[in-house]
Amino acid sequence: MKRNRRISAVAVLALAALATGTGTGFAATTTRVATHTFDTAPATATAPSRSFQGTLPAPTGPYAAGEDVIHLTDASRPDPWVPSSGPRQLTVTMVYPAVPGTGTPAPYMTLAEAAGSIQHRKLPASSGVTPQNLSSVTTHAFDGARPKSGKYPLVVLSPAYEDPRMTLTSLATDLASHGYVVALVGHTYEDTGETLANGQTPPCAICDDPALDFGSVTASRALDVSFVIDRLKHGNTAWRLAHLIDKHEIGMAGHSLGGAAAAATMIADPRVRAGVNMDGSFDPAPMPGQINRPFLMLGIPANHSVGGHDTTWGQTWAALGGYKKWLTVAGADHFSFSDLPVLLEQAGFPTPTLSPERGVVITREYVKAFFDQTLKGSHSPLLDGPSPNDPEVLFQH
Repeated sequence: MKRNRRISAVAVLALAALATGTGTGFAATTTRVATHTFDTAPATATAPSRSFQGTLPAPTGPYAAGEDVIHLTDASRPDPWVPSSGPRQLTVTMVYPAVPGTGTPAPYMTLAEAAGSIQHRKLPASSGVTPQNLSSVTTHAFDGARPKSGKYPLVVLSPAYEDPRMTLTSLATDLASHGYVVALVGHTYEDTGETLANGQTPPCAICDDPALDFGSVTASRALDVSFVIDRLKHGNTAWRLAHLIDKHEIGMAGHSLGGAAAAATMIADPRVRAGVNMDGSFDPAPMPGQINRPFLMLGIPANHSVGGHDTTWGQTWAALGGYKKWLTVAGADHFSFSDLPVLLEQAGFPTPTLSPERGVVITREYVKAFFDQTLKGSHSPLLDGPSPNDPEVLFQH
């Protein structure tokens, strides 16, 4: 059976199915992947008629989260999806430890990115979601904030297929507040729109391709990430604050297809010392000996427990040769590891069994604990076994 990972077909608010009453427009599924909780919404469900005001959870660390958006062009590589556009262009949000009280509030996304998200999901005016209020979701990140001096590990974040980089903002700001530099990579033409250096915001070029080979997408993302790492390691030419990065301590985490890309990147690039897959099928599953560095698998029980529908997790677990953990989160759905359920709840729509706020807390806690242990050498008891404070987190191994 051809692999299909369109489980991440929800963009920035994933409201289309409820808003239009289709009830099935959120995500295509197979026996290997997660069905979104909202796929079971009654056909009579309608969007609320009110104004949307979104706020992401505040970061929990001692630092503020500074933010810069940078634009990078890989002159050595034509764009894999739209070769006529020229060299591969990427937009990357850099989030970094900053001095509290400096900088100005950063927007969630550009107006054009917000408009692309709304258009892609066909949200009606009655949803209350507009480009203006979606772009102005409170992120608790600050443009131009003064950096906190020091050297910090770099964590690269890769979002789900069809979802822009901003859907992992709450994780990025929290990691930065605890002493990490985070690179949120927008994979151009693979989501609802990333505003490029020339001001254009091209739509997704591959989202409606039924024959798309997702293995080629993960391989392309690995090239994207390695290029970003190359540029950030070159010094301040790519990013004015690149001196903050400890270039010997690099990790990567991804959601859904981005999680598969984390594994693909680790196979291709030994500089990435630790990886996290948040609820994504591995495409392809690593072979023994390909990843002998730390790896965390964090997913939902329906598909990603031992013996679950997604057999690539068991194959990957057997192949991993380094420090490894396999956890599932009871009550979570596929998007609980991103910003989406929080924003859905604030827009007045149903949410997973696991409260959106708990989803954010658990994702932040366990991803941070993993990188603290593997990149900072700081042992975290959270990873030793079940915690009474997190009864939803189930250790599969």
